[in-house]
Amino acid sequence: MPDTCRVNIGKQHPAAYKTLIALSEEVERATAAAGLDPLLVELLRIRASQINGCAFCLRMHTRDALRKGENADRIAVLPSWLETSYFSETDRAALRLTEAITRVQDGHVNDEDYNAAVAVLTADQVSAIAWLATVMNAFNRVAITSRYPVGS
Repeated sequence: MPDTCRVNIGKQHPAAYKTLIALSEEVERATAAAGLDPLLVELLRIRASQINGCAFCLRMHTRDALRKGENADRIAVLPSWLETSYFSETDRAALRLTEAITRVQDGHVNDEDYNAAVAVLTADQVSAIAWLATVMNAFNRVAITSRYPVGS
């Protein structure tokens, strides 16, 4: 059972949390302007949250993706996206870049992952995905640090 006596850092410093929300809203506009499919955007949020082990964000973005019309099978196989035919070339490039950014502790965003992304994605898409991954990783850390409750 998680420790429920954690400081909720978003409530402790609401101005900082509101700034993160505002950044997230700006990134949402950037992903739309770059022509990224809203379903792909949700999958990228889910994938970063899977890597980070953020149950709160996983639940929220899985629900959001399903509500927007995402296929449950694509969500189910997301951790093994490389092994399936569910994902387009654009999806794969975006997932690969999101994973590389989320796993920077494994050796930064290497040239192979970056070059694979820029071979398929526009500069606007690369930038929007990088910002999306950055914001999602920040939200994951807020929820994990504060131990946002998940469950009935």
